[in-house]
Amino acid sequence: MFVISINYTSSLDQIDLFLEEHIGFLKKQYKKKLFIASGRKIPRTGGVILARVKYRTELDGIIEKDPFFIHGLAEYEVTEFLPSMTLPEFAALKES
Repeated sequence: MFVISINYTSSLDQIDLFLEEHIGFLKKQYKKKLFIASGRKIPRTGGVILARVKYRTELDGIIEKDPFFIHGLAEYEVTEFLPSMTLPEFAALKES
């Protein structure tokens, strides 16, 4: 599993120009069951995505399709982690 921390490098006016495209990008990844949660940072300086992708190279290819990435509006910090404890409702997130 990966945590993607997105940090805007452009003004919110620029971000908002591509927000609908970014949401469309997110929806495609949810449909493929690759993203499991996402949302804005508070204050609104970027966002966070939880991704269930097996390989970092696969994730990098996905990130490259994000309109925020394509238009150079944000930086991406990716952290891989292995969930070892969860609430029972999220047990499927644990990897062996």
